[in-house]
Amino acid sequence: MADEIIKIRELLNIVEKSMLADNATSIKVAFDIFELPQITKDIVDFLQPLISPYEMDIYWFMFRHSILETGDTLLRVSNGKLAKGIGTKFKNIEKQNFRFGEKTVTENLRFLENLGIIKKVGDTNRDGTLYKIFLPEEIEICKEKMQKHHLEHLPTVDPRKEQDYYNIKENRLKVFERDMFICYKYNKQLTRFNATLDHIQPISEGGNNSYDNLATCCFQCNTTRRATPILDFIGR
Repeated sequence: MADEIIKIRELLNIVEKSMLADNATSIKVAFDIFELPQITKDIVDFLQPLISPYEMDIYWFMFRHSILETGDTLLRVSNGKLAKGIGTKFKNIEKQNFRFGEKTVTENLRFLENLGIIKKVGDTNRDGTLYKIFLPEEIEICKEKMQKHHLEHLPTVDPRKEQDYYNIKENRLKVFERDMFICYKYNKQLTRFNATLDHIQPISEGGNNSYDNLATCCFQCNTTRRATPILDFIGR
C-alpha cells in the first residue's frame, strides 16, 4: 500500500507540473534580452524597503534557487531547507548558535503570501511545497512605488520624435514601466518576460517605433490584432 501511495503522489506531481506549465514561464531566454542586474535593482529598490529582513532573506533564497538558478518562477522547497539555507541568526552575543527555526520560516512565508510576493500553487509532499515567486512588477505593494519612480524619471528625449523604443531593450522597458506591465486590451498583469509591444499606428500604416506609438500587450493581442485600428480592436 505504501508503494502505491508513493506512485500515486509521483503521478500527481507530474499532473501538477503539467497543469502549471502555462504559469511556470521559463525566463532563461529572457536573460539574453533583459539583464539580471536590472531585475536585482528592482528587487532592492522597490521590494526590499517594504518587507522585513527575515521576509527578505526568504525571498532572496527562493529567488536564487528558482529564477536565478533554473530560469523558472516555480520552486518546491521545504521549511527545513529554507531554515537551513538561510543560516544562523544571532539572538544576542551570548547565544550565537540560535537557528532561524522552521516556525519562524512558516510565519514569514505566511506574511509573504499575504502580501502577494509568493503564492502556494501546489500541495506539500516530502520535498516541500510548490511556490510561485513573483517579481516586483507583479507585486501590488511595489506597483505604486514603481509607477512613482517612472513618473519622476520620464525619458528626457522628446517622445514624439522617432526614437526607437521597440528594438532597444532599455527603451522597451521604459514603455512597459509606463504601462505598469498591463495589457491595454485585457488589463492582464504581465511581466518583463512575457510582455510584448504593439504599435498603436501600425508600421504598414505609417507608424513608427516612438514612445507614444507603442503600447504594452500580451502575446495573444499582438498576434490577433494585425492591422485592425486599435480602438476597434479594444472594443471587440
